Amino acid sequence: MLGVKLPDPTQYKWELYNLSDDYTQNNNLVAKYPDKLKEMQKLFDAEARKYNVFPFDNRAFARALAPRPSATAGVSVFTYSGEISGIPPGGSPSILGRSFTITADIDVPQGGAEGMLVTDGGRFGGYGLYLLNSKPVFTYNLLDLERFRWEAQAALAPGKHTVVFDFTYDGPGLGKGGTGVLKVDGAEVAKQSIPRTIPFLLTFDETFDVGVDTRTGVNDADYQVPFRFTGVINKLTVKPGPEQFTEDDQKVIRHVLNGARD
Repeated sequence: MLGVKLPDPTQYKWELYNLSDDYTQNNNLVAKYPDKLKEMQKLFDAEARKYNVFPFDNRAFARALAPRPSATAGVSVFTYSGEISGIPPGGSPSILGRSFTITADIDVPQGGAEGMLVTDGGRFGGYGLYLLNSKPVFTYNLLDLERFRWEAQAALAPGKHTVVFDFTYDGPGLGKGGTGVLKVDGAEVAKQSIPRTIPFLLTFDETFDVGVDTRTGVNDADYQVPFRFTGVINKLTVKPGPEQFTEDDQKVIRHVLNGARD
């Protein structure tokens, strides 16, 4: 938490449990088996050094925001096909604080289709582009405080279609609003401006999914997970624009990081 001084990780007290007999970890065995604790500490130390765990980092929220090596750094276009799930935040396209465009080239079978095209986040924040009774829908979940929804009025006929959601950010600035346009086969079907967006990060315990929605959904009123797409995703593209942070925004981010270290 910000403003709360966290203890030095090296000063944490070790605990020891026998999970075979005590799966709730109610009985701390440190005093009874000090030699076993030392043995486990040596094993931990060896594994921690092997996988570069040291130095310990207990900065909580700031740790989630801190820059780190990324396979997506510098990537301007992300392309997927079929069903892909469980991509963590560090390996998925970020839409925060910027304009972005999502394009889905799909096949709708006879009888119609529904299901998730692409989603990131879940019940407590995120977005999803999906078909509901063959109608394209985009939902933006603002931290479970508000949900903004774009929906086509007509169902997609069987065959090939291109569904696009294009968002123009009202930056520069943190958490600014913007205007979203939902298009089907080049024609605008829904347009809406929203007053604000998520400023820092999507829920960190969710993942980026294509063709399915794992964990929790962005809108329980519309669907229930896993909500697999019943058509075919030939190609799905996410094009995030550049971050639109001002110099003051950068100062706020640095303040958050430094405050959480104190």
